[in-house]
Amino acid sequence: QVQLVESGGGLVQAGGSLRPSCEASGRTFSSYVMGWFRQAPGKEREFVATISRNGGTTYYADSVKGRFTISRDNAKNTVYLQMNSLKPEDTAAYYCAAGSSLQYIIGLTSFQYEYWGQGTQVTVSS
Repeated sequence: QVQLVESGGGLVQAGGSLRPSCEASGRTFSSYVMGWFRQAPGKEREFVATISRNGGTTYYADSVKGRFTISRDNAKNTVYLQMNSLKPEDTAAYYCAAGSSLQYIIGLTSFQYEYWGQGTQVTVSS
């Protein structure tokens, strides 16, 4: 089992940057596919980005492609989401997730993840 703790959210003006991080407990972090999802008030949770176990493969939602970068440091049990050129529509609670199934190299849907963090709020003002 793994526990995930996000940090690094906050309030930023449009055009600014934030870098949320997610630290995992346990010794097997490198065996998990990692992902970031977000949920805005009144909306369903949506996929943002995912990264493979060794960091060699990434995939992004079209809405964040070119602005967000997902990365991981397996030595630090941490996954990051560098968010640049933020827009008000990026405002949401951001959740990291970990998936252990060897069936997937990356994960674009929530059902591919067993473990979720508590979320970190990102608010972008116009």
